[in-house]
Formats: sequence, C-alpha cells, structure tokens
Amino acid sequence: MKKILVTTDFSTNSKGALRFAMQLAMQSDCQITFFHSYLVPRPSRWSERVFNSFENSEFAKINKKLRRFIAGVYKSLRLSFTEPLHCVAKQGANPDHNIMTFAKENSFDYICISRNGNGKTSRLLGSNTATLIKKSEVPVIAVPPFYKRTEILSICYASDLFDLDDELKKVTSFSTSIDAKVTLLHLKTPLDYLADTRTFNTLTQKLNKHHISAVFDTLDYEKTLIANINKNIKSIKPSILIMFSNQRRTIFEKIFLSSISAEFSSVSKLPLLVFRKK
Repeated sequence: MKKILVTTDFSTNSKGALRFAMQLAMQSDCQITFFHSYLVPRPSRWSERVFNSFENSEFAKINKKLRRFIAGVYKSLRLSFTEPLHCVAKQGANPDHNIMTFAKENSFDYICISRNGNGKTSRLLGSNTATLIKKSEVPVIAVPPFYKRTEILSICYASDLFDLDDELKKVTSFSTSIDAKVTLLHLKTPLDYLADTRTFNTLTQKLNKHHISAVFDTLDYEKTLIANINKNIKSIKPSILIMFSNQRRTIFEKIFLSSISAEFSSVSKLPLLVFRKK
C-alpha cells in the first residue's frame, strides 16, 4: 500500500493538494496522512512548566482544527471517510524541513503539497513547495491551488532519455497503481540528430512494451523550455505531468540556473509529480 503525506496550512488554496490526494486514494490502494507544521513561540519569561502546559493546549487545539478542516473538505466533495482520520500536527521552526524529515522517517512514498497558500501564507507555502522539489528524497506532487477533483486518466512523462530504464520503473509503478496511460515527451536537441532513425525506432518499440506512447518534438530555442513543454501538453492533454529533478547540481548551476521542475511547478495548471534523478 502506497503512503501519501498531504500537507495543509488551513488556507483555501491548500485544499488543492487535499482534493488531488483524495482522488488518488479513490483510484489506488493508498493511505493518506494529513500533515500540518506549526510553531508555538516561547516567551522568555515563561517557566518550562508553564510553557509545556500552554504547548500541550495549543497542540490539542491545532489537532482538532486539522481534523475538522480535513473532514470539511471530504464533505464538500461528498466523499465518505473512515474515522479516525490519519492526521499529524508537528511543531517545527522550519516547515519544509519538518515535512521532509517526517516523510523520510516514516517511509512515505509521496509528499503532496499545494503550489501556494493563501494571503499571508502564499509566499511561505510556495517557497516550501520549491524547496521540497529541490531537496526532498521523497517524490513530491505539487498541485495547483485551484485543482478540481477529476479522474486521473493520463500521464505525460517529460524525459531527457537519460537513465530511462530506472525512470520508467518509477513512472510505470505510479501509472499502473491508478490505471492511467502514459505518454513520454522528449524535446529533441541537436545531439539527438546525431542518432540514426533506428535508435528512435528501437526506443519506440521499448516503450510499446510498457504500453507507453511517445511524442518526439523539436526544441524551439526561441521559446523557454516551459513554453515548449506547455505547447505539447495542450495536445497530449494529460491529467498529471511527471518530471525528474537533478538535485545534485553544482554551485554554479544552483546560482545561475533555475530548477526547471521547481520553476514549472510555480506556473503549471497541472499537478506535477517530481522524482529525484538518479
């Protein structure tokens, strides 16, 4: 059974991730744990006993609020749920570190988070999403805040064709769990044209064995990479996009080159599943 950690900051926009996870649970055998990271500041004048009492009181309030919030989303979607809900409220000064640590220590398969929060929390949650994509060892699903629950029927897997065998295992593991078809998207660069036609024919045959179709398009250098991907998404019309992120970039790349998966998650109208590149 797959385990999904779904984060929320109680904002309206954070419900996008909740709706996606609930749909995922309807299509596959998975367990959802709803997670909220919070911080209780300690006044310097308070004693340990007084602060512990206040902290326990705040935890009880937050935990109750979390359960009510999640139950409200289920009811708004007219979905039934089983009590008790799997809810975790955990204190920590750094929300993204809190999320990553909990997900890794408890062997979650995916972290599901909305792309941005609401009002005062928007920049914070948006920053968390980008940080998770760049650093999390657990695959991250970044969901647009306005996402409406709909059946996940198709997947677009954007590939550079490197480490293909390893990546296909992860893509097909996800796709078969929800019975969704997969289309591989590759944008050809000049290096690709050094390969002969037989190379791509062999690749197509290999993908066919996995029941994966392929789209090989030419990269338009007058447009951004995101624009190139979006052009193809309009014709492929997937329910979700899968990308692999290279988290072992050099200092130069971290300073001068953006993470395309993190950048794409900030503007995409689709849920985006990001795996770590091998």
